[in-house]
This record gives sequence, structure tokens and C-alpha cells, in this order.
Amino acid sequence: MQYSRIKSLVSKELLLDWKAKNSLAGILIYVASTVFVCYLSFQHIVEPKTFNALLWIIILFTTVNSITKNFAQESDNRLLYLYTLANPKEIILSKMIYNTILLLILSLITYGAYTLLLGNPIQNQLGFLATLVIGAIGLSVTLTLMAAIASKSSNSSTLMAILSFPVILPFLITLIALSLNFVEGTNPGQNFNYFMSLGGIIVIGITMAYLLFPYLWRD
Repeated sequence: MQYSRIKSLVSKELLLDWKAKNSLAGILIYVASTVFVCYLSFQHIVEPKTFNALLWIIILFTTVNSITKNFAQESDNRLLYLYTLANPKEIILSKMIYNTILLLILSLITYGAYTLLLGNPIQNQLGFLATLVIGAIGLSVTLTLMAAIASKSSNSSTLMAILSFPVILPFLITLIALSLNFVEGTNPGQNFNYFMSLGGIIVIGITMAYLLFPYLWRD
């Protein structure tokens, strides 16, 4: 495995998304419209649990929409060409790295727009931002492999939703509980255990993708 090839593959993902600006614009419009609908519905959110839950719902659906297209836009000819240039482990790692960067940017944009329109009741800003970062990494790692599996189906978006829900649920529950602690500024003793659990899930996801994707790639 060569890191220079991984870097080139990440650059390739960036160039493809930059050429297809309509897909990125669509995701940004989705974020803006969803946040604005929340603003029209609530005007100002006082209840921390509501604030926290709605934010993660928006980020989750934004994540699924952005990652599903990642493999769907790859034609068979392009995949065959990539097969001659790099090994599958480099390809899956590059896609996870790129998706993590993309999701982190989208999460920060969502967070900024959300707090701008609905207020910011978060007691621990630094801890909440750290949760956004680890959430972007975990969602990217988990959903990238699910997107790779779903891309082998003729109805990838439906299969993506079916496969990703049971896999992402434990990570999402822990993520919401951790971020709620930072929003309310309570239960600081639990945060380390939550971070450890999230880190363990991320490591398992990376390992599974690294080991299983080469077999999926052959098909």
C-alpha cells in the first residue's frame, strides 16, 4: 500500500465532486432548507434534547445522501480502470478519508446555520465540536462500506438505507448521548466512556472495511 496513491485517489474524489457541482449544491440546498424549516417550526429551541436530536437527524440524512452517491457515480469502466492502478485497500481508505473530510465540512456548515437561526444553548462548545469531529469520522467509516455493498444492487439508495440503519444505530445512540452531555453541561464523568465506545466502533468499522472490501471488489 502506497500513501502517494491514496493521496492521488483522494484528489480524484475531490475533482469528480468539483466537476459535478450540482450534487454538492443539492446537498447544501438540502441542509439549508431543512434548517430553515426547523426555524419556521420552532423559531427558537429552548429544550436541549430537541436541539440535539434535530441537529443529528439533519446531519445523519445529509451524510446518507452524500455518501450514497460516492459509489453510485462510479461506472463499471472507471472501477475496472481503478483496479489496474491501485489495490482495493487503497481505494476504500481513500474513499473513507475523503468522505470524512466532506462530512466534517458539511457538519460544521449545518452546525453553523442551525445555531445561527435557532440559537445556541450548548454549554460546552469545545466538547460538542469534538463530538462533531468524531461523529463525522464514525459515520463516514461505517456508511462508506455500506455504500460499497449497496452499489452492487440496482436499487442502491434503498439497500443503503436498509443496511445502514442497524449498523449505525449503536454509534448514533452513543453519539447523541455524548453530545447531549455537552449541550446540557451535565454528566462529565460519562464522557470518557462514550468517547472510548465511539472510538472502538470506528476501529471496528475501519478494520471490517479494510478486510472485507477486497472480496467485494472482486465481484
